Amino acid sequence: MHTPTFSTLSIALAITLGALVPGPAAFAAKHTKAKPTAAKPAAAKKAAAAKKAAAAANALPPLAAQVALAPNAPALPAKAWLLMDFDSGEVLASANAEEALPPASLTKMMTSYIVEQALRAGKLKPTDLVTVSENAWCRGTSAESCMYLPLNSQATVIDLLRGIIIQSGNDASKAIAEHMAGSEAGFAKLMNAEAQRLGMKHTNFVNPTGLPDPTHKSSARDLAILARAIIQDGAEYYPLYAERDFKYNGIKQGNRNVLLYTDPTVDGLKTGHTAEAGYCLVTSSKRDNMRLISVILNTHSAQARADQTRTLLGWGFGSFEKVSPIPANAVVTSAKLSFGKADTVAAGLGAPWMLTVPRGTTVQTTVEMKPGLEAPVAKGSVIGKVVATSNGKPMGEAPLLAQVDVERSGWLLLAWQHVSKLFGQ
Repeated sequence: MHTPTFSTLSIALAITLGALVPGPAAFAAKHTKAKPTAAKPAAAKKAAAAKKAAAAANALPPLAAQVALAPNAPALPAKAWLLMDFDSGEVLASANAEEALPPASLTKMMTSYIVEQALRAGKLKPTDLVTVSENAWCRGTSAESCMYLPLNSQATVIDLLRGIIIQSGNDASKAIAEHMAGSEAGFAKLMNAEAQRLGMKHTNFVNPTGLPDPTHKSSARDLAILARAIIQDGAEYYPLYAERDFKYNGIKQGNRNVLLYTDPTVDGLKTGHTAEAGYCLVTSSKRDNMRLISVILNTHSAQARADQTRTLLGWGFGSFEKVSPIPANAVVTSAKLSFGKADTVAAGLGAPWMLTVPRGTTVQTTVEMKPGLEAPVAKGSVIGKVVATSNGKPMGEAPLLAQVDVERSGWLLLAWQHVSKLFGQ
């Protein structure tokens, strides 16, 4: 009977094949999962339950609202939270909204915003190629969020923008920062200048990724201001924030904002997480004619940031409504005018005026015209404003515009008008 033996060549071949099998780091880079054995599901469930219990044990106590424009605002176990009305920029409820905290990958909202601005201005083109330096390159581990751009490869600006927004790629953020400003530090200067322009008073950026640095901070209010700017200015690129997945270099990754999969009214914006920053989420949701922006900073788990966002948005949409104090096409008043071919000029709104107010609120309006109006007056020029109040509390205001052109009088009529005005007629 012949007994098979292993030759030296066979052993060498086995070793070679073993070396070609990807290790854990390669699996992490490619986001592949081993097939579970029959014994693993129970163990996995037990580990998940233990992880959930540990996260719950680390939860902060509920943080009550310090500002709330409607009753029964929720208390949320986070270091800071905020709900903003998109149209007006008014904060509807918040807690610790001004505290400067680590923003983690919420930082990338500013990175993507600057890229979008450059695209709109023609400074960048979607098809421009960006080279991946060794500094930008991810080493193929699961220790950080990556787009998995190959070293020294080139990627288009639009692919990098998707990699930043959807995959939260640190490599994509670094690569575009170096392309636009020469270095991460140079790009941080652009970020801080933009933050200052937008009125983000409690923000300092050190890098384009949100990787920890003691001086890299932002506040809930500032991040809501940034989110509002992205939506306002980004008609062309804002839809990227709602995309659920993106495949690049053969690796498909899902958007980490789980609300995109469960709530059809949610269309952005960004998640963030580091050990120092905890779990963070900035969200935008539009229901009917109302859009709200929520910010959750430093809560204890990915599930918690999603649940708290749902709670906050649910309270907001349930507690507030849109009202139109004056129809868009209505003539609000006729303003008295001196030295014109007409004695008055019709004043009205230039655009539909909607206010976000607590449900059931009764709104009153008063008109304030500019004193001493004189011709000529051009159609569309601001000649006053209408102010909305409720029980004496200001709710908002809108400019009043001249509805027609009014020319200045001829010299004879002008002389008579001067005399009439002199004698108070």
